[in-house]
Amino acid sequence: MIELHFWTTPNGYKPLLFLEETGLEHRIVPVNISKGEQFRPGFLTISPNNRMPAIVDHAPAGGGTPVPVFESGAILLYLAEKTGRFIAPGLRGHVETLQWLFWQMAGLGPMAGQNHHFAQYAPEKLPYAIDRYVRETGRLYGVLNKRLADRAFVAGDEYTIADMAAYPWIVPHEKQGQRLGAFPHLARWFEAIRARPATARAYQRGRAVNTVPTVTEESKKLLFGQSAASVG
Repeated sequence: MIELHFWTTPNGYKPLLFLEETGLEHRIVPVNISKGEQFRPGFLTISPNNRMPAIVDHAPAGGGTPVPVFESGAILLYLAEKTGRFIAPGLRGHVETLQWLFWQMAGLGPMAGQNHHFAQYAPEKLPYAIDRYVRETGRLYGVLNKRLADRAFVAGDEYTIADMAAYPWIVPHEKQGQRLGAFPHLARWFEAIRARPATARAYQRGRAVNTVPTVTEESKKLLFGQSAASVG
């Protein structure tokens, strides 16, 4: 059984998409990051970076004690290797999947995250910062759009963890100042994933977990006011 420590962020949805696709036995453990639940001692033993998602696999391959995993990309790779699913086949397919998974982790996620922060949450609206991250998000959308011009999914003809990693970060495209109509191949891919039954189930479950998705001034202090002292 997989224990998924989850909240309704793009990163949080990544492993939930995988679990819904595969039907692996799992349960959701909510981690309300707006209330500071990511700092609970029990959670920090699983995710020392005080970020979710994280999982605990209570039935790891080969048996033994439960295996905790943090970082959404590492979780997707762990689950793919556990099940033998959602990595493109062969050496080249494996490489294609992993490099685009890492592209999302190093590029699309962090840049879109900064986009969200400066456009929506920063106490002072800084035009340079907003423009910088909206433009960089758009550039990354362009990279993905070009990649999808001659293939159904990011790693080729099959849906993989590379798609699961990227899709949740495209869901809030309007908040990121992007128009999907400007990226026709990306838009086609986006609609294909949104139409998957497992995707619908994942987002429906997320909405049931977080019924009041608001950010207050107090929660901003928890989310954005951390320093080295926060982990001391």
